[in-house]
Amino acid sequence: MLQKSTFAGIVGVLALIFAVPASAQKPATEGSATIPGWLMGHVGEGKGQIALTVLERSRTLYLSKVAEGKVRNGCYFAMDATRPNDLTDGQSGGRFYVICETQQSFRVISAGHGGGRNLQGIVNFSNGRECAKNFGNALDSNLTAGGAYLTNEIKTSFKGYYRTQARDETILTRSFVQFDGMGETANARQRAIGGHAAALVSGICMQKKPESSYANRDGYVPLGKLVTYAGGRSDGCTSWSPEETPQVLSMVKDNPTTVYIYPESHDIQAVAQTVAAGQSPVRNGLYWNASCLKEIGSPTFWKKEKLEPVIVQYKHDHPAPPPRPTPICEGALN
Repeated sequence: MLQKSTFAGIVGVLALIFAVPASAQKPATEGSATIPGWLMGHVGEGKGQIALTVLERSRTLYLSKVAEGKVRNGCYFAMDATRPNDLTDGQSGGRFYVICETQQSFRVISAGHGGGRNLQGIVNFSNGRECAKNFGNALDSNLTAGGAYLTNEIKTSFKGYYRTQARDETILTRSFVQFDGMGETANARQRAIGGHAAALVSGICMQKKPESSYANRDGYVPLGKLVTYAGGRSDGCTSWSPEETPQVLSMVKDNPTTVYIYPESHDIQAVAQTVAAGQSPVRNGLYWNASCLKEIGSPTFWKKEKLEPVIVQYKHDHPAPPPRPTPICEGALN
């Protein structure tokens, strides 16, 4: 029997659970950029902490947009993409920060980094699950681009049906909050960069369900398996766990705020040059998560001016095969 509850419904309930009090919707108005003591207590490079560089930049961005009248939200976001995500104990690493100063609230949640791509025989700018080595702002690169963003509209789309453990069928609808970038991230809309739950329907076949409002003109709907990937990679977007996404969405619905993602291109280039010279980034006043730097060796920033022509040429030389029809579901979906 079809369950009427949907993923979107679950999101709605969780949004109420994690709803931010009305008083937190008022922005911080302190004139000084001095970080308050309670927030400094969260500064560090250990688990559940935020690096000082990341906090200072995210806070400066937020306060500047509040002063300009572009942000009235009482909370702002930051992400440290130099930190590990997929940890060895199977838990995703917290590296996305939700900061509400008027409520003295500091929350750390999971976030995926851009997986990049491996253009076979041409260039490999792919990333592993745990640490990101490659960053960039090129179209179709699937890379994370650090810098300043503002949240904007939220769009919700249907992703397909899936079966629960109880063998009931339900639907996945996924909400996407668009990021508008500044400077090197200004092409965020062109790249379709934003934030959403790390969930999708995989292994899709088409099932006859003419009574569904999502059925195509022939009466079929996509049916597959629900996959969540909070500890995985994304196409360059910021992907949160399905359990944590409702809080984020409820905070920015019709109430934009800032998102600062570290590192920016100049950070990456400075660290790379320091490592190449055999010197310590820390001793040179540069920040990079130590465990990830040990894993990747040295980071790389791929400028769109250089990488986009390569991607375009690769697509021209390796055209996608003609689309094949999605198979019809046969029997029970395991």
